[in-house]
Amino acid sequence: MTDLFKEKAKNWDANERRKQLSQGIGGAILKNVALHDQMHVMDFGAGTGLITAQVAPLVKKVTAVDVSESMLAKLMSKEELKGKVDILCQDITTEPMGVEHDLIMSAMAMHHVEDTHRMVQSFAQHLKPGGQLALADLDAEDGGFHNPPSEGVFHPGFERAAFAEILQQHGFKDIHFVTAYTAVRENGDYPIFLAMATKN
Repeated sequence: MTDLFKEKAKNWDANERRKQLSQGIGGAILKNVALHDQMHVMDFGAGTGLITAQVAPLVKKVTAVDVSESMLAKLMSKEELKGKVDILCQDITTEPMGVEHDLIMSAMAMHHVEDTHRMVQSFAQHLKPGGQLALADLDAEDGGFHNPPSEGVFHPGFERAAFAEILQQHGFKDIHFVTAYTAVRENGDYPIFLAMATKN
């Protein structure tokens, strides 16, 4: 599998705009999800761990899942995450982990997943009954957020109602959204939602 983030990983954390985005999404998760010290959390599309780092001190364990080895290597180089975070570099839709989590969170990864239905179905398989989802991604936009277009981007954001329908179809309830952050760019403002749901 080609690592599309191999070059980007080197300076990923140095980008001020990206740090603000991660702080905004992480803050929304901390505010809206009841975390506790017995939780096993999956951070899907964990990247270099910008969201993981905000959640890890409050839970028992985080498994950081990504298909980019270089991004996960950057995550594991962070001293503050050692002993609290495991990494897994694989596609969990084709290679399930066989482990159920209390919470699956994700920040800005879903638009990189071609088959949204299959991914949400995989999330359901990887959650305990009553487990929670907290997925942050772009509201539907005109494609300007990734300008010029990036390889590996399959969706120009998501309509909230359509996204909620996908969650419902795969056995999630109590679905609700908040606006986690608004990315302000030269070409416009891009709201980012946090979708929360509970596995039936």
